[in-house]
Amino acid sequence: MASIGKIGFIGVGHMGNPMAGQLVKKGFDVTAFDLRETALHAFAAEHGGRTAATLADAGRGADAVIFMLPDDKAVRQVLFDDGLADRLARGAVAIDMSSSAPAGTVAIGDELARRGIGYVDAPVMGGVVFAKDATLDIMAGGDPALVERCRPVFEALGRKLYACGALGGGHMLKSLANYINACALINTVEAMVIGRKFGLDSQVMVEAIDAMCNGRQHPIAKKIVPHVLTRKYGTGMAMQFIAKDMKIAVEAAQNIGAAVPLGEKTAELWAAACERLGGARDQTEIARYWEESAGVKL
Repeated sequence: MASIGKIGFIGVGHMGNPMAGQLVKKGFDVTAFDLRETALHAFAAEHGGRTAATLADAGRGADAVIFMLPDDKAVRQVLFDDGLADRLARGAVAIDMSSSAPAGTVAIGDELARRGIGYVDAPVMGGVVFAKDATLDIMAGGDPALVERCRPVFEALGRKLYACGALGGGHMLKSLANYINACALINTVEAMVIGRKFGLDSQVMVEAIDAMCNGRQHPIAKKIVPHVLTRKYGTGMAMQFIAKDMKIAVEAAQNIGAAVPLGEKTAELWAAACERLGGARDQTEIARYWEESAGVKL
């Protein structure tokens, strides 16, 4: 497959501006398009990049077009309703680096394939700060040969590329990563509010929770990698004791009148896993509770 040199970049807002700027800096021939003239002026002024008056101009002669738009519906609008796909040459590749729905991504890919245009989903994690210094984490789904063809583009934008298999895999992993982050945020806030209501100092809690829940203590490093993925299940802590500690935490919160909705549901899940699998089993065997329900193994 031909290498990518000429790129149309659609959407140069808070994320797209520094990302497209990095591509200009790394030597790619970039033409940007955005519905907001102010965004185009900012991109040109800051990075010296070329701008297009129309989508057709951005796509004409492009080896690849990159989308940094709100979702797959916006990408579909640009490609098919606004006619960008009609302007792309056969053999070109479209790259959706937005946060999109996997099913929508697969459907778009099917339509583009019938036109002889490749499609890769490659959402990013890291936000504006990491877009500015090209240290984004990038998750790519799609035909392996296409992903490899796009690798120089991704390497110009990020520090790490995760190959996620079939089209839609990148968007699936991105949504799951944000799901974990969203849960972790409200989990931490809920716990700290309970602790503050009890009388604990916020700074003491932050330091202790960071030491006891992150780094070597994080579930990925301490439990999932060494015990769940290996099927060793050997942390030495039984599920019933975690369930007991969850019950203590929830009751303590309730006793002082602190809201603990996430804790209540989590305690229910641990109790249910103990009942189904046996409370004497290792805490990491709780993974089986989800595996058996979904019919897959990690």
